[in-house]
Amino acid sequence: MESSPETVAQAFVRAINRQDADELAALMAPEHRFVDSLANRVEGREKMRAGWTGYFKMVPDYSIAVEETFCDGPVVVLLGIAKGTYASAGELKPENRWKTPVAIRVHVADGLVVEWRVFADNEPLRERMRKSG
Repeated sequence: MESSPETVAQAFVRAINRQDADELAALMAPEHRFVDSLANRVEGREKMRAGWTGYFKMVPDYSIAVEETFCDGPVVVLLGIAKGTYASAGELKPENRWKTPVAIRVHVADGLVVEWRVFADNEPLRERMRKSG
């Protein structure tokens, strides 16, 4: 039974919130594309598995709280809050915690995420990274 685009997008968020790069990869189409707020692109399931693995080392408690969901065919838009703590030298310090509003456009085909496009202000995380030096 094929999952709806909304169900697939929700499963992707749950995998992010568990910091489970393998589950994320299982939910990605082979030609998966990640696009960040600065329009940087990473293409390919295995590159993004590695990308998420690295990101979870940098922000081990990263999570997304979805507040609203909109669906139109294969496209799902998620609105909410992204938050986490920048792990400076492997330590999670309260002063390195951040949160920011986030919008995510998810394109799903055949039960897999083809594109995960994030719109968020990443300055709160960049500021923590600069201060931790």
